[in-house]
Amino acid sequence: MAKQYAMFCTALIISIAVTPFIIKFAFKIGAMDVPRDNRRVHKVPVPLIGGLAIYLAFTISVILFTELNQRIVGLLIGGTFIMLSGLADDIRPLGPKTKLLLQVIGAVILICFGISIRYVTNPFDRVTGMADIGIFSIPATIFWIVGVTNAFNLIDGLDGLAAGIASISCITLFIVSVLNGRMGTAALTAALAGSTIGFLPYNFNPAKIFMGDTGAQFLGFILAAISIEGAIKSAAAIAITVPILALGLPIYDTLMAIIRRSLNKKPVMQGDRGHLHHKLLDMGLSQRQAVVVMYIISGLLGISAIFATELSTVQSFFVLISVLCIILILSKEVGLLKKNKGEENQ
Repeated sequence: MAKQYAMFCTALIISIAVTPFIIKFAFKIGAMDVPRDNRRVHKVPVPLIGGLAIYLAFTISVILFTELNQRIVGLLIGGTFIMLSGLADDIRPLGPKTKLLLQVIGAVILICFGISIRYVTNPFDRVTGMADIGIFSIPATIFWIVGVTNAFNLIDGLDGLAAGIASISCITLFIVSVLNGRMGTAALTAALAGSTIGFLPYNFNPAKIFMGDTGAQFLGFILAAISIEGAIKSAAAIAITVPILALGLPIYDTLMAIIRRSLNKKPVMQGDRGHLHHKLLDMGLSQRQAVVVMYIISGLLGISAIFATELSTVQSFFVLISVLCIILILSKEVGLLKKNKGEENQ
């Protein structure tokens, strides 16, 4: 565990030390988030591109302490590509189709370096509990990587929200990796946790800097890739359950957004003010209170993911279905599937 501890501390220190310089750099190049619509919670311009600090802390830590094998190199190249595409979007906004194309290219980079989903949970197979998806491996991997990347991008709506949830997801995947003896994956999650936790003091309300697409897309991309290596490729019982639960809150919030926009006959890629953090604010919670509530939800999902590692394939699958049903019921109760009255089209 010495290496994992060293990677966490190194990433933490770099993130804390580098972020103030990124803030100055953002002001210098004019990379600012200026509130222009009712979906923005902040009222004054805030520096963007804080994700650069997370990227540098994670990348340097990984290069210093890990063996640069094929998959690690692929992870770093793909992560760098996604970070740069996010940086470009923060400086000069890209169109949705362009962003999607760049995310697909990032996923293809991972596939070229051997990071892909080859097996999924099959609760009806009492022997292996797994199913080889064969030719569907490539589209499944692209779907997972692009989906999680966008999920973290969409949930980055309050100060400290995406960074905190990413930290919780990292801790969850770290514990799962250790329990399954995948210490290499544990090292990656330790480095990413240090990067995000070091960034949080600058990003928590009131935020001095936002991570922007530079950070949100990078976090989603790296977590999606790590979950493939550390969870989907491990024990059959946790092949699908653990990644979905560990990264649950961003995934479920995105799923609700897709359903909500479809029900309201709106384009799936059109923004709205119907995400969970918006609903919590509408209920009267402050930014900090809403973020803490979402931390707690993410933590509970993480505990469920860890618990699922001790169950059989059928039992873990039942846990996943149960959690999905509960979330659907709660989503309906808080109005996640409804369109806000008077909502402006974005």
